[in-house]
Amino acid sequence: MDIKILEREGDKVRMVLKGQGHTFMNALTEEILSDPAVDVAKYVIKYQFSDPELLVTTKEGKDPLLVVREACSRITAQCDDLIEQVRAKTTV
Repeated sequence: MDIKILEREGDKVRMVLKGQGHTFMNALTEEILSDPAVDVAKYVIKYQFSDPELLVTTKEGKDPLLVVREACSRITAQCDDLIEQVRAKTTV
């Protein structure tokens, strides 16, 4: 995945996640919002075939890029857990 940071200042980051659609962006913003240090997490896809722009703002001085990384790690862990459960059920 290729990203482009459009704006970064203190408690705010705006970035483009190239090639992503609503499915991933919905999961990512929901996971970001589960962090109590997050104030805003939203994305917009301006045109049907444009890349989504993600906006994250935080409170309590937490780095918004760290919030995004932590959310991605939690999503990865959930997917790994699901893969293991599916493997366990199919190898019986």
